[in-house]
Amino acid sequence: MGTPKPPIVAIVGPTASGKTALSLDLAERLGGEIVNTDAMQVYRGMDVGTAKLPVAERRGIPHHLLDLLDVREPATVAEFQGWARDAIEGLRERATTPVLVGGSALYTRAVLDRFEFPGTDPVVRARLEDELDRVGSAVLHARLTEQDPEAAARIEVGNGRRVVRALEVIEITGRRFSASLPVLEYVDPATVQIGVAIERDVLEQRIRLRVEQMFRDGLVAEVERLLADGLAEGRTAAAAIGYRQVMAHLAGETTLEEAAERTVIATRRFARRQMAWWRDDPRIVWVDHDDPGRADRAVELVRSVGARA
Repeated sequence: MGTPKPPIVAIVGPTASGKTALSLDLAERLGGEIVNTDAMQVYRGMDVGTAKLPVAERRGIPHHLLDLLDVREPATVAEFQGWARDAIEGLRERATTPVLVGGSALYTRAVLDRFEFPGTDPVVRARLEDELDRVGSAVLHARLTEQDPEAAARIEVGNGRRVVRALEVIEITGRRFSASLPVLEYVDPATVQIGVAIERDVLEQRIRLRVEQMFRDGLVAEVERLLADGLAEGRTAAAAIGYRQVMAHLAGETTLEEAAERTVIATRRFARRQMAWWRDDPRIVWVDHDDPGRADRAVELVRSVGARA
């Protein structure tokens, strides 16, 4: 037998809980590299509003799947699954531990778990996208709530792209979209998920502080630059929290203060949807966000999985 490959590590938890710092600590201690699982950090130029870690703060640790696409280009979970699995396999072939981190729960699950994607129908998709343009995502989301409440609870009202996809799958398969989501079965048993636990009131305060900092750090200017690059035409990138609210402000629909407050509210809702993905997953081992020994505990968990592999 050859040398066992290192385990796959994923850091999960709500936005602003401290996943990034823990992922860096783990990668340092394990000699690993970071694999991004945030849907919006794959876009070049979407830095401030996605809390993308600046190169100078990455501690010299290589990061993968960042800055792959222009904001006009669409991205799908199926495409990302392929990119991430290729990156993970490349690292493990070099005996390097992949440490996955990012806020997109569906993307993480699609990479780690057995997940076959339903097909697509260009005619159905085009009709739904046309309807989205005419009536808006709220109307379609209300329809999804009637047809598949579980899926609707996991998809933000303003994320028209994902609402359309869910309705498309329901129409072409005759089954609920939620029935096609990943099952709780790792593709590779040598996988460990470590969750960052944080009290809700603490998290909500951290979210507000993060949003305020983003606006101070130039989120509006970033959106203005990206609009010049075609952000408004990008179906995936234009749905990003913060960017959508700032675009409304720049269009004269809200004040800057309203845009910031709407970003806080949308981010809190997003955090609740993230936890809906993870709270029923018994495989996740949770560590407290403020536990000074959390990295030590996480390393022990990873090494125990590696020893069994």
